[in-house]
Order: sequence, then structure tokens, then C-alpha cells
Amino acid sequence: MEQDSADATDRRIIQELRRNARITNAELAERVGLSPSPCLRRVRRLEESGLIRGYTARVSPEVDGWTMTALVMVRLTRQHDAEIAMFESAVQDWAEVSECHLVTGTPDYVLKVMSRSLSDYERFIKDKIARLTCVSTIETSFIMNSIK
Repeated sequence: MEQDSADATDRRIIQELRRNARITNAELAERVGLSPSPCLRRVRRLEESGLIRGYTARVSPEVDGWTMTALVMVRLTRQHDAEIAMFESAVQDWAEVSECHLVTGTPDYVLKVMSRSLSDYERFIKDKIARLTCVSTIETSFIMNSIK
């Protein structure tokens, strides 16, 4: 299934699953106006096509001791293949990084970084990001509250 071939019913199914991925098929079918069998077939087709990539539990960061969240904007010295590969490979191994996005604009990457304290965050920056020779600048914004 092409991403643009999802019809209005598929989009309603996706919207309901975004709200509650643990919804029963019977309840999902009722909410989107289908009987259970066709609803389940559509969900499976959406999964097989990759439009639904999986299901996860949103767990409080405090479970792992993370009490601070930062958005870290990283700019590389150059956007050469070797530097990009070096940075992206390093990020994969860092437990503190929950998300890493290649973006347009001034930073090359935006990372969502979790830490236990400001001193832990400082250690993360000094011992990991700043040691990469491919990194030119690092800017941080701490998340004070998540609204949505």
C-alpha cells in the first residue's frame, strides 16, 4: 500500500490507534464504523504496508532515573559522508539520546537527551558529544514542561 493510498477509514483507524493503541478490535471497529473482521484486515494491511510501524508504551523517563530532558542542537564541521557516519554511529550507542533527527536549517541534528542531573548532562556533553572531531557547535535548550 502506498502511503498516499490510505483512505478516510484508514486514517480514522490510525487516529484511534494513536489515541489508544491498546483499544480492542471490536471497539476500534465500532469507532470507525466497520464490523470487526474488515477492521482487523485493514489494521493488518496498514501494519504490513509500514504505515503502522509498531506499538510502544510511553513510559515515564523517571523509571530509568532520567529527571531532565534537553533538546540539543548539533552542527557538524562539514557535511561529508565520513563525518555524518561518525556522528550517527556514535549517537546510536548513547543511552542518553532518546531521539536524533537530521534537520534542515542551522543545526544539522536535533537530539532529545535525557539525564539524571545537570552535572550528568555536563559530563555527557564533555565526554561524548564534544569529543567527536566532527562536531562544530552544540546548543542546548532544557525542556521545562511538555504541553502536548
